[in-house]
Amino acid sequence: MMAPPVKSGPRYNHLIQSDKVRVIDENGENLGVMHTRQAIEQAADVGLDLVEVSPNADPPVCKFLDVGKFRYEAQKKANAARKSQKTQDIKEIKMRPNIDDHDYDVKMRNILRFIEDGDKVKVTLRFRGRELSHQQLGMDLLRRVQEDVNEVAKIEAYPRMEGRQMLMVLAPK
Repeated sequence: MMAPPVKSGPRYNHLIQSDKVRVIDENGENLGVMHTRQAIEQAADVGLDLVEVSPNADPPVCKFLDVGKFRYEAQKKANAARKSQKTQDIKEIKMRPNIDDHDYDVKMRNILRFIEDGDKVKVTLRFRGRELSHQQLGMDLLRRVQEDVNEVAKIEAYPRMEGRQMLMVLAPK
């Protein structure tokens, strides 16, 4: 047998399951506790629906509202909240152990900009060929990065080797 589709959003009119509800009219006035059927009839007389706004209360609180308008407003609020929330991205900066001073300065400017924007930064130091035998140069470079961003960022993952790469993750303070 096919199950009926699950309704999202608040229950209204005949979908309200409790037999008694606390009713608030369209003007916000408390009409008291009454039978659900009687409340639905009163809402229909006014030309509105009986909408369950607080289902966990005892008895549930219902209001005289237009269901379509209520859903539309709730959807608008959810969209505005989703739009205003900031997701934190992980930006990656790649370096080599024998990086030149100017190149290092450019990378540091980018790291600082990413951190100011609220993003995490993954600093990747790639070793090639014989550079792998001089891992201390890489550690010194990452320590230098750490000291340069000390005021604005904290280290989330300390430098570690993964194959031919040394990784460190910085997060905004």
